[in-house]
Amino acid sequence: MKRVLFVTFLAIGIAYAQAGAPPSFHFWSHSNIDSMANALAPQMNAYKFKSQEIGKESNHRYLVVHREGPGEAEYHATESDIVFVESGTATLVCGGKIIDPKNTAPNEIRGSGIQGGEERSIGPGDVIAIPPKLPHQVKAPANTHFNYFVVKVSE
Repeated sequence: MKRVLFVTFLAIGIAYAQAGAPPSFHFWSHSNIDSMANALAPQMNAYKFKSQEIGKESNHRYLVVHREGPGEAEYHATESDIVFVESGTATLVCGGKIIDPKNTAPNEIRGSGIQGGEERSIGPGDVIAIPPKLPHQVKAPANTHFNYFVVKVSE
């Protein structure tokens, strides 16, 4: 009987190990995201931009972002961006063609702007879903705070 119990528990343990650990639970409040984003301000680059990954699960990455000016145009060949605006306002440009494109990482292109894209004003509470291969650019007004949360989903 002990042997049967041992084999049963061993089989359950192996099955659990093969399935992997259950996914983690992540929770960030609105004020927590905004505070984390504002704390990035002293670390901004020349484009008045700084992001920080705050979590990861399977094919999802979670980032907070702080901007104080217009950003570069972006193109992600294998990732979707789901953007939740926390504070501030900006103009989002989607579609069109990236001006002065440069490969910055595998499957990633950046450029100085977008020609021919669709512009839309975005602000707190707005949610934007940007699929892979769609050029996009966030243009925050200079010297203003624009904070957002991004879920990056890899294909």
